[in-house]
Amino acid sequence: MLPDVSGSRVADLGCGFGWFCRWAHEHGAVHVLGLDLSEKMLARARAAGPDAGITYETADLDQLSLRQASFDFVYSSLALHYVEDVMRLFRTVHQALAPGGHFVFSTEHPIFMAPTNPGWAIDAEGRKTWPVDQYLVEGPRRTDWLAKGVVKHHRTIGTTLNALIRSGFTIDHVEEFRPTDAQIAAKPELAEELERPMFLLVSARR
Repeated sequence: MLPDVSGSRVADLGCGFGWFCRWAHEHGAVHVLGLDLSEKMLARARAAGPDAGITYETADLDQLSLRQASFDFVYSSLALHYVEDVMRLFRTVHQALAPGGHFVFSTEHPIFMAPTNPGWAIDAEGRKTWPVDQYLVEGPRRTDWLAKGVVKHHRTIGTTLNALIRSGFTIDHVEEFRPTDAQIAAKPELAEELERPMFLLVSARR
């Protein structure tokens, strides 16, 4: 789903330890901007190098401001479910892309996010099921993940895709992640991931 990044100006929203920034730099991006709210993650990213070609800055994606037409490709991995106002962010990204620029992101799939008590349930026939809880009720949900009381913002697939469209994007591809048969054969416990999608991946263009 990624475009050719050689010669591109790239922004990584929620860059964490900077692994994608380094990947884009190694694959020929002329400049990469990594943005994250965590100073500790950014410190790790800077320590991993390189010393040139990548800039790391602290940024809150709910308050993000980017110069108009300053990037050819914007990427985000598993950060958008922490963003409260995704429409504002999509509009910010759209105006920051040069015409024809790409926006590719992954987020937790809203089916995966929907349970307020994550975990398997057993139906009347003894089958293991995933307890989707009020999928159509959008808004903040608290979960314990690495820390207690982490806030994630639940949105339906329709809300996410329509926000992209209303922001001016053309949607190229939508993928609901599943492990391949080869991956399941190598690691049988991955078969559990066929019960519900964990990730939603989207590729769009300005």
